[in-house]
Amino acid sequence: MATTASPAAPISIKRGVAPLRAGQGTSFFLRRLHSLTGIIPVGAFLFEHILISNATAISGPDAYARQVSFLANLPLVFFLELFGIWLPILFHGLYGFYIWFRGDGNTIAYPWTGNWMYTLQRWTGGIAFVYIVWHTWTMRFTGVDLHEAAAQSFPKVQNEVHNPLLLAFYIVGLIAASWHFAYGIWLFSAKWGIVTGDKAQARLLRLCMAFFFLLSVVGLASLYTFRTRFQQSNPGGNIVDARPGIENHGRPVN
Repeated sequence: MATTASPAAPISIKRGVAPLRAGQGTSFFLRRLHSLTGIIPVGAFLFEHILISNATAISGPDAYARQVSFLANLPLVFFLELFGIWLPILFHGLYGFYIWFRGDGNTIAYPWTGNWMYTLQRWTGGIAFVYIVWHTWTMRFTGVDLHEAAAQSFPKVQNEVHNPLLLAFYIVGLIAASWHFAYGIWLFSAKWGIVTGDKAQARLLRLCMAFFFLLSVVGLASLYTFRTRFQQSNPGGNIVDARPGIENHGRPVN
């Protein structure tokens, strides 16, 4: 007597990026806050830092110094930095690591584009966090205080990018931060239901990739400016600001 084979049970496959769901208590709230801080204020900070502040360096040391001076003289600048940059970056980065360590992207078993994008988002986030913390520490809290001496901002960055290892770190950190922010906009829009439907999300993804390209190109152009323009080498090998009447970063030349 012939028997009819029972249909195979459907295979359940985890997707790389789980949607945000209601009714998950503190975890849901923290994930929402993590997603939101990635756009405001952390994303806004990256947008301003790459496309406005750093881009002014392309116009030369004077333009860059004026931008640094403008930011340094904002009212209550310490509290703006504390609550608008440092604390949000710490929360977004550290909670992002927590999500990463608890997650499973399934990139080996199910190498779908979404899973690889999820994994790339986690790795670029980790690199960007280290880069931003290190860059903030060296620029804001070590050496000359740029809030008190904005004219030294251009040569201070210039000194760092003339170190090949630091230049490589800048490039990797810049590209990682640009990708993490650009793709993060797509994730935020999809998870919060701002953009729905496959076609709309595909169009948004293309726009986000174009934005990633823009951030990267402008950032790399700024690094090129710091590295090769508005400077010359003195016999001792130090970088000298090429503006007339300014030598050795404003210090007297022996």
